[in-house]
Amino acid sequence: MKLSNEDLIALAEVAQRAAVEAGQMVAQARPKNVEHKEGGATLASQVVTEIDRAAEEIIVAALSPTLEPYALGLLTEETPDDGGRLTADYFWCIDPIDGTLPFIEGRPGYSISIALVRRDAVPQIGVVYDPVEATLYHAVAGNGLFRDGQPWRPESQPRRDELAVFVTSRFLKLENHDAAVSGLDRVAKDMGLIGARIDVDSGAVMKACTVLDRAPACFFINPGPTGASLWDFAAIACLFAEANAIATDMGGGALDLNRADSANMGHRGALFASDEEVAQRIRQLFDATSEE
Repeated sequence: MKLSNEDLIALAEVAQRAAVEAGQMVAQARPKNVEHKEGGATLASQVVTEIDRAAEEIIVAALSPTLEPYALGLLTEETPDDGGRLTADYFWCIDPIDGTLPFIEGRPGYSISIALVRRDAVPQIGVVYDPVEATLYHAVAGNGLFRDGQPWRPESQPRRDELAVFVTSRFLKLENHDAAVSGLDRVAKDMGLIGARIDVDSGAVMKACTVLDRAPACFFINPGPTGASLWDFAAIACLFAEANAIATDMGGGALDLNRADSANMGHRGALFASDEEVAQRIRQLFDATSEE
């Protein structure tokens, strides 16, 4: 079943309402119980609260009426993958709270993330809601990028003095960390900037959204053990596509957003960059530092 542009716009409206409803609940909530899931490679991917599950319930309840009429699959972070995404023509991909760790710690950097992904791994809808700032981002393939319902062109943002680099906490533990930091500073100076500012706070989704608003900037995850999964990247990949920004794996290939053998995305890493120059320089740098 091929969805029309009108179908996608209608589904995006449902997803936006679901994200805002869940996000408004999350904004008013404080977790009482913090649990640890098995299988996560980082603390950020292991922690879960009753609020994560409540947010997922709100979103799934809102999206469930769309499943049968449009023959959609469903993949959510807090429910086991039933494999339906591999046979459905499209599937919802949901992260009820991306950035659970900052949420638990009571600091900004968490969000609600909903995507609709085509079976060939191309995202068709991306919706992100920031409960702290009450900001809604959304995109529909071929229809542009929106922030709070208004067309948004992040490429028009002025260049900053620094190259803003957003990474995961795992970056701090790299064996070649010092070389990588020096290399990032060198990349920034080669671009005529004063240096690189490295930020490890926030969940993956809010890091990527900030990249769009802080050009020149990038967010990357090196290949290797990581808690990053399909639901971390699907919505923001759609936002970046509609912003004409860069969303690839660390080798420059397409993100594998319907990976058959696993929902984890550590096999090839990910790179979200404000423009191709930044992306190429980051790839070249980490090709070099991985050989040291």
